[in-house]
Formats: sequence, structure tokens, C-alpha cells
Amino acid sequence: MKYDIAIVGAGVVGASIAYNLIPYDVSVLLLDKNNDVAMGATRANSAIIHAGYDPKPGTLMARLNVEGNRLCEKLCADLSVPFKRCGSFVLAFSDDEKNTLQELFERGEKNGVPDLRILDAEELREMEPGIGEEAVAALYAPSAGIVNPWELCLAQAEVFVRNSGTFENCAEVTGIRHEKDVYTIDTSKGSFEASTVILACGIQADSVHGLIAKTDFQIIPTRGEYFLLDKSEGSKVNHVIFQCPNEFGKGVLVAPTVHGNMICGPTSEVLKEDIEDTATTSAKLAEIKTKAARSVNNISWRDNVRNFSGIRANSDNDDFIIREIPGNKGIFEAAGIKSPGLASSPAIGPYMVELLKASGVPLPEKTGSYDMTRKKIHFSDMTNEERARLVASDPAYGRIVCRCEGVTEGEIRDALESPIRPCSLDAVKRRAGTGMGRCQGGFCGPRIVEMLISYADSAACPCGCTKLPPTYLSILQDAEGSNLFFTRETEVES
Repeated sequence: MKYDIAIVGAGVVGASIAYNLIPYDVSVLLLDKNNDVAMGATRANSAIIHAGYDPKPGTLMARLNVEGNRLCEKLCADLSVPFKRCGSFVLAFSDDEKNTLQELFERGEKNGVPDLRILDAEELREMEPGIGEEAVAALYAPSAGIVNPWELCLAQAEVFVRNSGTFENCAEVTGIRHEKDVYTIDTSKGSFEASTVILACGIQADSVHGLIAKTDFQIIPTRGEYFLLDKSEGSKVNHVIFQCPNEFGKGVLVAPTVHGNMICGPTSEVLKEDIEDTATTSAKLAEIKTKAARSVNNISWRDNVRNFSGIRANSDNDDFIIREIPGNKGIFEAAGIKSPGLASSPAIGPYMVELLKASGVPLPEKTGSYDMTRKKIHFSDMTNEERARLVASDPAYGRIVCRCEGVTEGEIRDALESPIRPCSLDAVKRRAGTGMGRCQGGFCGPRIVEMLISYADSAACPCGCTKLPPTYLSILQDAEGSNLFFTRETEVES
């Protein structure tokens, strides 16, 4: 089948573009090399919706950061995605750093960031009593927020598929060919044709660009490591706490999460060999402890739930690269989407749509109905009265499977019936929040595997397998030792 538009990369940027094409009467294909959406930088980052004072005024990054921040709250409400506008502080520990705060304040005003203020030490500690003793001032940005990044990505992709979009997973791009106004995208899953192609390839952006044109930028994959602390630590801070930025980025932060935990990190380490290496190291984790302790007093590191790392798609360009590739009519890219990429993503989708229109890509508006909202049950966030009504209507919501996070059988069932079906424990985790607590899936994991097997027995596996009867199932660990996948094997004789 030939599509009007093909999007390569199903992270939060690719999903935003796909979501914003829903109102148009065009056939759209969303491709990703992984078995699910949000498997790159989107699934492992700080989860911060930055206010927008950091980018240089006049850049695309500054414009899209502030606009993305403005759009994010309503977008998350429309999609039932957890979001909180908690505000942020940038701490100064010296008079020199006070000067940096003033520079950031002035930059933020030029960028249009609302309600910025510089606080003295007394005001700062009134708002955040746990701030470290060395802090002497702070830049306060009340518009900053926190979000669930992978759910924001997944929600947009699900709504895209529900509105007749097509998602193909496990489709790594190996070549792009152009002939007679048609692009052919060769992948590990076969070839796909499209009139227009949009590349949103994260840390692979330069190499995929190189398949069609000479690369004029370089991605600098940068690993950042994190601590995720228990909910007992989450109440120690009410805002996102940054330190003054330096040449390595925004530095180590301490912040609450939308789930009630505390997150600390990231570090900054350029990867030169394996650009997808998401290992954690004792040296970098020790660095986080030292730096985070300067920002917030009495962090209990023994209450660590998990360490993880993510790879940022930094580039040698000071700005986002969002354009039609020069000399290649009909192929566009969103590359070098480094921080504040997550915060900017709600604005990147609409911006790309405007680029398509300006380039003459046909985008007729749909005459029929479509729905760009999503309703999702978060049982643990409901009142007791709401829970009672829900359980009365569907008893599956009254059976708790993940005790750490309070996730019910009904919510897991909803995840398994997602428009983009999960085929691993981690995929269910991203949809339902299971396995995120202290036991890290030790109790709920076996029950979720049973439910996954049940659904694999009744329908096609989202990886492209045909119907999988139980005697043909094997549960395999992937290289990370955390995902469980289903695959066909020779039937075992009884």
C-alpha cells in the first residue's frame, strides 16, 4: 500500500506529528524499529516540561519550548495523561551564579516565559524548606511542570491509530529511495511507499538522514543516569530543583514525579561506541548523590527504587533542526531534538504540519468526524465514591494486581486492549504503571504474564506473529533482562 505520509520514529516527536495529522484526510504510516512506541529517549528522561528560559532568544527551540509548555496542560487533559504544573527553581550558590540567574531571567522574558521571579534565600526556603544550606538565591518559573513522558507519547499514538492511522513496529529503516515522486522506505519488515516522508529518528537522525542526502549535522548521543526514589521521598520537594546550567547542560536536578516519587539526575556522558548503551555506572551514580545533596537536604538514598539511564539526541547544532531536507522535495526531518524536546513536543507536531502546508503537501481537512481525546482510568487517583461506582459496573477494577502502585486487573486488561497492543511486561508497565513500585514487578509480574499469554492466545501478537496457542509460546528475556516477549517455537509433545 502507498501512503500519503510516512513518519519514521515513534518517540514523543513522531507521535506528536502523527497526532496532529489526524484532522486531515490523508493516509499516514508511523514506523519504528522497536516493538513499541516511546522506546528511545522518550522512555528515559527527566519528565520535565521546561518553562523556556534556557534556550537562546530567537531560536526555534525557544519558540517551541514556550509554546509546547503552554499547550501541554490541555493536551494532557484531553488524553488523560498525568501532568502537574509544579514550577521550578534554578539555584545559585554564589554571587557569580546570581549573575547567571539574572541572565536566565532576562532570556526568559525575551522568550515570553510568564511570571518569572528571582527569589532571595528567605523566600526560597519559605517555598522549599528542604533546600540545601548553600543556596543563596533562585530563579522561580511557576509555569514549569512534570508529566509522564511515555504515556504522553503512547496516548497520542493510540489516538492516531484509533483514527485510522497505521503503526508498524519492528521496522528498522535500512534504505530510502526516491523515484517519480514516490519514496520507498526499505525496512527489516519489508518496503513501504509514501509521497511524503518525515524523519523523527532521535539518536539515529544523522545516520537515517544519510540514507537520502549528505548529512550536514552530527548527533552527539549523550547518556544521562538517574536515581528513582521511593514515594516516601517524593514529598521532600514540591518543585523541580535545578542548579545553574553549565557547558554540560542543565545539570543534576531533584524533582517530584507525577507518580509521587523523587527523581535525581541526570549525568552527562558522550557515547562514542555503542550509542544505545543504557547501562548505569557506580561512578556516575555517586556523582548524582554528591550534586543532588547540595540542592536538597537529607535525601535518603537507601530508598532508591531503581537506577536507569537514557540517551539524549544532542547535536552539533545549537538549535532544533526541523525542516524540509534541502534538495529533497517531499522529505522532512525533526532532528537534534535535545532538551527541552519533551516540553517542545506538543508544539513540534503543529509546527511540522505548517511546514508541510508551506511546502505544498496536500492536506485536505476531513469532512467526517474524528476524536482527538482519550479517556483512561487511573484507579489510584479516583475518590472512594468513584471507585465504588466503577467496581459496581465492572468487578475487574476491584481486583488489585500490582499492590505497590494499586493497579487493578481492569486497568491491565485495558492496557492489553490498547489500540497499540503491548507484547512485553515493560510495555504493560508503560501503559498501566505496573511494576513501578518497590518490588519492581516481583509480585504482579507472574499474573501479568498469565494475562499476556491469554491475550496472545486470542489474537495476533503485535510484533506481527499469527495466532499463538499456548503450546507454541515461550517467554524469553531480552538483552536488558527486563522485557518478556512472546515468540513461536516448536510444539512441545506432552
